[in-house]
Amino acid sequence: MNTPAALCALAEEVARAAAVLVREHAARGVTVAATKSSDIDVVTAADRAAEELIRRLVLDARPDDAFLGEEGGAADDAAGTSGVRWIVDPIDGTVNFLYGIPEYAVSIAAEVDGEVVAGVVMDVAKDVLYAGHRGGVPTRDGVPLAVRGPAPLAHRLVATGFNYTRPVREVQAAAAARLLPSIRDIRRTGSCALDLCRVAEGALDGYVEEGVHLWDHAAGGLIARLAGARLLVGVGAAGTEAVVCGPDHGFDELLEAVRAAGFLRE
Repeated sequence: MNTPAALCALAEEVARAAAVLVREHAARGVTVAATKSSDIDVVTAADRAAEELIRRLVLDARPDDAFLGEEGGAADDAAGTSGVRWIVDPIDGTVNFLYGIPEYAVSIAAEVDGEVVAGVVMDVAKDVLYAGHRGGVPTRDGVPLAVRGPAPLAHRLVATGFNYTRPVREVQAAAAARLLPSIRDIRRTGSCALDLCRVAEGALDGYVEEGVHLWDHAAGGLIARLAGARLLVGVGAAGTEAVVCGPDHGFDELLEAVRAAGFLRE
């Protein structure tokens, strides 16, 4: 079945299995297996093994679906014939995982005819599962989520992140420095998926980052929207994909602030 609820249930089952595998790798010790965009943008054996497991479990259950995983990239984007595509980041927050910082997640989203309709983000180290699907209520371990109530811009806690290429992070650092005096504070946790879920549960008032990809925000972005947030995917000041997310109330003010700070291309 292609119902959002059924796709979400499968995503939950698969994410839990992948989290067990990731924890097993963490217990044995983590090393760098390869690099991507730069010598500090790393891939571990656990990233690859988790993506392989997720792909196998999903396609065993639904062999006609398409699959897009971070480690496989465009080459992994199998066509499929069902109209359903799975969008997967096996470990969002790989650098945290490498260093033993407990801020990394398995992110799995299901898209039907180009629209994300189900998403699961598994906070692996804390064994916490965020989930949501179109027509349903987003949850954290079964408890409904809602964004934080209205607050003046000066009282908002906003998360961001930094790219792994020097030219982009120079732009990001300057923008963050300009935004900081206008808000309560900035957090940088290292996982786009978890930051979006924290907007959904009211632990953050906003999130902005350039250099993200669909697999970073597909699941967490849906969960945030279902919880009362708005999410904008645009072009950052350095020319790569950027995301801005915050509660629907006050979103325009947040967007104006991050634009004025220089996060986005006009």
